[in-house]
Amino acid sequence: MRELPQGLTPPRNGDAIETDHHLSRRAILSGAGALALLSAAGCSTSGGGLPALELDDTVTGSLRPIRPSISVDKNITSPDLMYASLTDVGFNVPEVPYQKVKPEFRRQIVVDTTGEAPGTIVVHLQERMLYLVQPGGDAIRYGVGIGKDGFLWSGRANIQYGREWPTWTPPPEMIARKPELVKWQAGQPGGLTNPLGARALYIYQDGKDTGYRIHGSPEWWSIGQAMSSGCVRLINQDIIDLYSRVSKKNPVVVV
Repeated sequence: MRELPQGLTPPRNGDAIETDHHLSRRAILSGAGALALLSAAGCSTSGGGLPALELDDTVTGSLRPIRPSISVDKNITSPDLMYASLTDVGFNVPEVPYQKVKPEFRRQIVVDTTGEAPGTIVVHLQERMLYLVQPGGDAIRYGVGIGKDGFLWSGRANIQYGREWPTWTPPPEMIARKPELVKWQAGQPGGLTNPLGARALYIYQDGKDTGYRIHGSPEWWSIGQAMSSGCVRLINQDIIDLYSRVSKKNPVVVV
């Protein structure tokens, strides 16, 4: 049983008992004034003269949970930092005028829509995008240039190995189309003008070289275009970043 506060005497028989729930005259007047204001403002009221309650009757089980924000990566920042000039293995890679590259083709973190396992490289030919699937539902997306009609390849394979500033050796059929390339039939050393750029990832299928590569390119303006001989090309700064994230045998899906 609750005790009375000190200083108060118990009520005598016949006296009214005041409780903690009594209303003061000021509170009653305030409430009446509020109702009057609501009525004057045209608010919808129920038949009893009180404002109608607008209740949300949505069943919570039908709501989809809000997805957490995408992850943060120290190498995915502002484009003026990502595409600045840099020195790599003795080569001075020039800055990229990223303002001339469509924003969607710049390196960024996006929600993964590929449905592939983390670590998978997904090249979407129609989108001109490459996705590196991350744990947790994200993907790192890079803009790419792809092969022109007649030089496209698609399928499932894997990265067999990679090279930094690789040597480029044009295949005989390319030399036949472009005789000026005969000077490189023994291989063009890696460098700033090498068509493979700063890095190359070699695509194998069932243990056999497909002849297709994911590589860098000094021709940043070709990103988003279909103009290569079938390989997937990235901005040099982007292929350096991608190369640092993959390891031998990463799955590759080209669709």
